[in-house]
Amino acid sequence: MKKKNYVKFALDLIMALLFVLFFNKQVLGGLTFHEIAGLGFAAAYFTHIFLNLQWVKKVTLNLFNKKLPWKTRGNYLLNLLLLVSMSFIIISGVLVSRVIFPNIHVANERWFQMTHISISFVVLILVGIHVGLHWQWVVNVWKKTIWKHEPKKVWIGYAMKGATVLILLFGLYKMSETGFVNRLSSSGTILGIGSQEMSEGGRGMKGESGDLAFKHSNSDSFRSASGERPTNFKGNMGREHGGGGNGLDVIVTYTGIMAVFVILTYYLKKLTGRMKKNKRGKSNQSLQQTMN
Repeated sequence: MKKKNYVKFALDLIMALLFVLFFNKQVLGGLTFHEIAGLGFAAAYFTHIFLNLQWVKKVTLNLFNKKLPWKTRGNYLLNLLLLVSMSFIIISGVLVSRVIFPNIHVANERWFQMTHISISFVVLILVGIHVGLHWQWVVNVWKKTIWKHEPKKVWIGYAMKGATVLILLFGLYKMSETGFVNRLSSSGTILGIGSQEMSEGGRGMKGESGDLAFKHSNSDSFRSASGERPTNFKGNMGREHGGGGNGLDVIVTYTGIMAVFVILTYYLKKLTGRMKKNKRGKSNQSLQQTMN
């Protein structure tokens, strides 16, 4: 296997670990780690795109070619959504920075803070779908680089399927515990808030526990008297789930949630492929019967 695939695998693994850690700003030194690692993540993400640039060019040039498979078009659209949403998270993170870029001032800063967090939950789903679609590639690289032993015993296969079910149930439990669905549903509401509403004030956004996560106010209200941003602002993830400041708990929690979408996507893709294969088999059988 090409060394490029090993680099891509390692890079993807690092990005996945960093991304789930970003869901709690209290881990590994707090906001300082969050912002510095965020820039590192941005560099890794755009490197990931660069490593796949040939595929991007090829599909872009043939996007309106009728011969291009719809599967490829779907992958392209998913990657485009990831590019737009990831870029927004990175840019908004810079705009509301309190450690690395404390002197950047933007209007409606609170909207950027809220949306920065909300879009992250959407991206977690998109990443899960992306990994699910490419899970066979992940397995192949894993077998050739880390686990080269091919299990031959039948019970190992059943054990792996059982583990998959347990991971799925664990992820669903963590989705319920963290109020993931409520946080996700609030994304559309936040995106619909106009800049004027954010400045003039209005109803607060309710978090999963029902209390106000934010109160709309002028963005100047959370700068200090000297004009600098306060460094202890927590936003609507102040009472974060996933083990407080325990990095391992945060990784387990949000990797578990991501795994739900990985598993569902993988098996949905597998089921769709099997249905298409059966359909082609029946068509070929009918054609042979007609010819006979």
